[in-house]
Amino acid sequence: MNDYENYDALGLADLVRRKQVTASELLDAALTRAEAAQARVNCFSSILPGHARAQIEAGLPDGPFAGVPFALKDLGAALKGAPLTSGSLAYKNYVADYDAVLTQRYKAAGLVIFGQTTTPEFGGTTTTESTLFGLTRNPWNLERIAGGSSGGAAAAVAAGVLPIAHASDGGGSIRVPAACCGLFGLKPSRGRMPMGPNRTEGWGGFSINHAISRSVRDSAALLDATHGIEIGSRYAAPAPERPYLEEAGRDPGRLRVALWRKAPNGTLPDPDAQRGLDATVKLLLSLGHEVEEAEPEIDGPALAATLTRMVSAHLTASLDLWGEQRGRPVEESELEPVTWAMTRNARTIAGVEMARDEVTLQLAAIAYGRMMQRFDVTLSPAITRKPEMLGVISLNPKDMRTFAAAIASFPAHCAFYNQTGAPAMSVPLHWTDDGLPLGMMFGAAYGNESLLFRLAGQLERAQPWAGRRPPRA
Repeated sequence: MNDYENYDALGLADLVRRKQVTASELLDAALTRAEAAQARVNCFSSILPGHARAQIEAGLPDGPFAGVPFALKDLGAALKGAPLTSGSLAYKNYVADYDAVLTQRYKAAGLVIFGQTTTPEFGGTTTTESTLFGLTRNPWNLERIAGGSSGGAAAAVAAGVLPIAHASDGGGSIRVPAACCGLFGLKPSRGRMPMGPNRTEGWGGFSINHAISRSVRDSAALLDATHGIEIGSRYAAPAPERPYLEEAGRDPGRLRVALWRKAPNGTLPDPDAQRGLDATVKLLLSLGHEVEEAEPEIDGPALAATLTRMVSAHLTASLDLWGEQRGRPVEESELEPVTWAMTRNARTIAGVEMARDEVTLQLAAIAYGRMMQRFDVTLSPAITRKPEMLGVISLNPKDMRTFAAAIASFPAHCAFYNQTGAPAMSVPLHWTDDGLPLGMMFGAAYGNESLLFRLAGQLERAQPWAGRRPPRA
């Protein structure tokens, strides 16, 4: 199928529905492209043609994505009979014996799962580099990062292997790769998506599943097909008034936009990111929106410390449970240096500190909620500078201090939305003078993905990006 890459996922599904192409033909096209992309950018941890063909042979359900090739991130989304390594040597031999709830919903939507995409160890940084699988490269520039932790997903979509891929986001891990690779990535509200069957949230509620896509409508339709509570859910995001796919085609009206330039940790956008903000503000004004500089009244340093403690503590608890399950503790030699350091630090955290962290998070959410009574959406750069060179923010850094400074300043606005549970999206509205994507991020009030999809659809129509593709070797 020579024009495979000209279609988004809903477009491919329509071809299958009208019998202009078969699911097997689409799978063959994806596998051919996956082989080429793997050699060039190293975006898959495993390719599973046998599993995909078995799905097709068993008969696909009549879902919105029936017959469309798809890949899961190798973190959290279990696929029965497939590896689930989380990018770590500690899990290199683990094979899932069940389908995750989200995987079940993907299959019910008709998606044909043929592979798993790379991630850094446990999603612990915003580049996709690991001892287990090596470096995932950005299709726009092979010396640059594809972002993380869903960098394999973003690289695969940017390289034309598939139009949409599963991703997850605990501190920017959907939005950063989308920003680095010229794609659309929306992080839903806390409580919107399943994470079961063995748990219902990750990193204390920071982490959430969804996808990275080329088109806005694919992201909206996939969220329609997969969102909703699961067994054991302790809370749920507010139900939308209408399907998200419908929202993506609606006019957002005149929006009040808060231009939030200075990140909670004090980082400001560099000249590349500032040019992107300026151009985005100009676009918003041309569409009739109002833009005003504003930021929530929050304790940035306290939030930064809370993020470190929460992630470290939850990661360490998970590793301890894995050690108990397999009958021997996880050892230093099985972990990246930064991950090991996080586990050491986690064991010094007192329970009262964690309780105070919960208060810090609640105060931040309240402050943001009050701000969003005055505004409809926020605007910030998803990344404060163009995609980093490989090696700078890997979990096996040459220098820990350089790593710490770089990782804190690169996706500086992103984690706030994980900490408050609010939805946010990276939209591919800017490219640097040397041709690298640098996505712009919009946030909304908790539960208001509908507004983000309306705005995203308007931006996509006003400044289309689907035709912008990375160079081919």
